[in-house]
Amino acid sequence: MKETTMTETVEEFRRRARTWLAATMPRLEDAHSTDDDEAHWRRARELQRMLYAGGFAGICFPQEYGGLGLGPEYQRAFTEESAGYEMPLNLNIPTFSICAPTLLDMGSEDQKRTHLPAVIRGDEILCQFLSEPSGGSDLAGLLTRAERDGDTWILNGAKTWSSSAYAADYALCLARTDPEVPKHEGLTMFLVPTKAPGITLNRIRMVNGSTEFCEEFFDNVVLPAEAVVGEVNGGWAVASRQLYHERNAVGGGSPYVSGRGLPPTTVYSTPVEVARATGSGADPLVRERIGEWLATSKVLDQLVARVSHGVAAGHLPPTATSLLRLLNAQASQLSADLAMRIAGGYAAVGQGPQMGTTGRAAVGYLMRQSASLGGGSTEMSRNVISERMLGMPREYAADRGVPFKDISRTRGAR
Repeated sequence: MKETTMTETVEEFRRRARTWLAATMPRLEDAHSTDDDEAHWRRARELQRMLYAGGFAGICFPQEYGGLGLGPEYQRAFTEESAGYEMPLNLNIPTFSICAPTLLDMGSEDQKRTHLPAVIRGDEILCQFLSEPSGGSDLAGLLTRAERDGDTWILNGAKTWSSSAYAADYALCLARTDPEVPKHEGLTMFLVPTKAPGITLNRIRMVNGSTEFCEEFFDNVVLPAEAVVGEVNGGWAVASRQLYHERNAVGGGSPYVSGRGLPPTTVYSTPVEVARATGSGADPLVRERIGEWLATSKVLDQLVARVSHGVAAGHLPPTATSLLRLLNAQASQLSADLAMRIAGGYAAVGQGPQMGTTGRAAVGYLMRQSASLGGGSTEMSRNVISERMLGMPREYAADRGVPFKDISRTRGAR
């Protein structure tokens, strides 16, 4: 792997990347189309290994952990040049943009030196075990528990909505380790092997036919002491940093992603593509709607740049990434709505991988609501913005300061 130093300018780096991409990486138009989800993940690992061998993997990760140690402007240059080439987009969320940065910020030195280079090489994929069947948006109210047993921890409980967990090697798992204290104070984050004995993983079929999301059940899963990320009972600090990276990733502001766009199995049609496919691009109303979408997209791009720079420079708090997460959800839903309106009756035509542009618009519309849920609901983002950025009074919570064991829960929760 070629070691790059800051003596190379962004433009020199860009030119070198352009030459390497043209000589090495496969073009998108030559990519083999398949419905085999496992094949997409195998391909993502292969592509990541190609980036690593060429010296273009982990551009913003420190050199001591296998990266290049360069600034976000270098990653942006590479991403711009990589348009039109196959890229390991499956690895962007949550591996590179959420889990790996969380380990970088909060993990032990051994965890960082063991797992970050493996991620950058394409040898490991990471996921999140956070949400629970009874938890909703109340992450700190989770019921999964880890109990100390000598030098080990015994994990029991359940998680759900874990993106791509079936393809992952390790997961960041938040569990309750002390029910005697208020809910935020008795949590610990663990780095869990997804194939560990005692873990049962099921894939969940979504309305669009995808089985990307998973649910997990833990039955006496044994974890070593070194699986703890951060401090015992200090898991909320780790989770807060993880949520920061998640909001940044969902909002489009993560400096750690490589390549632009969605994984091949989740690509939906844009309003412009639908207008071209239906021959309605000359319709004044259609053009007005496309203009609205393009303007919103441009505003989002500018907001990403402003917030990313502000957080990096200390002018804005990390919670400002909730602005990105909120506007990204609105822009995504606007795109889905407009694409569906422009497609009209053509949205019902076609199915499967050959469904075409208008069919993909219909599937995108079926999943439009996910934009307001992934990375925390938009309602939670509004709360964060109002309370932590604008200084408005905190929302009332009846369980604030109450030991977790004394909090009454709905019937059926354990």
